[in-house]
Amino acid sequence: MPFAPVLHAEWLKIRTLRALYGALAALFAVTTAFSAIAATGSTSDPGFDPLFTAFLGIGPGQIAALSFGALAVSSEFAGGGLRLAFTAVPQRGRWYAAKLTAVAVPAFLVGLVTGAASLVVARAGLGPAADGLTAGQQLRGVTGCGLYLALMALLAAGLTALLRSAVGALGILVPLLLVVSFVLGTSAGGLPEYLPDRAGQVVLHARPEGPLGPWSGLAVTALWTAAVAAAGGRRVWRRDA
Repeated sequence: MPFAPVLHAEWLKIRTLRALYGALAALFAVTTAFSAIAATGSTSDPGFDPLFTAFLGIGPGQIAALSFGALAVSSEFAGGGLRLAFTAVPQRGRWYAAKLTAVAVPAFLVGLVTGAASLVVARAGLGPAADGLTAGQQLRGVTGCGLYLALMALLAAGLTALLRSAVGALGILVPLLLVVSFVLGTSAGGLPEYLPDRAGQVVLHARPEGPLGPWSGLAVTALWTAAVAAAGGRRVWRRDA
């Protein structure tokens, strides 16, 4: 079967699951709300970064992106859905690629809208403190927000395919991104800078510092995602439905 109809079928599945709409709505609402709240804080800190402040909501908001990716894949494991999918599309690699595409595109588009909304509300709260941001920095921040959230959704989708469990995938990713990365801080010889969240969020800084630049940081996150997605694809290829 050609790729286009397989992708269309996977897109229809995404559209019929209300929980996925809820995850995307939560992604927008949580990220925007927390960015607006962050913008009301103090701007007198010497290390204050107005661009990163505008996107601080991406921290809690990424949980919704992870949930979207995990639920999109885990829904196939209920009620024999995966067996039916493999019957209709015997080429498992093609089915898996279509599933990941159906996850990535809406996550990226909602991420872009979320990034733009977060920047608007944060700039309103920051006032003159945000006047130094250039158009290029703001465009990079919005685009980076969309790409980062799409990569997080794909990371969760790949891990869910590997573990065959959304709960298991989220049980690993949420602590890793929200707890482990924070606890490690700048210790361990700079290795935390290469964790998927820390590396990917460099693109949201006005003037990044450290070993990674905006796009090289996103590239590191993309490598994490590609590795996990490949492992998930291997599990899909080898295991019975």
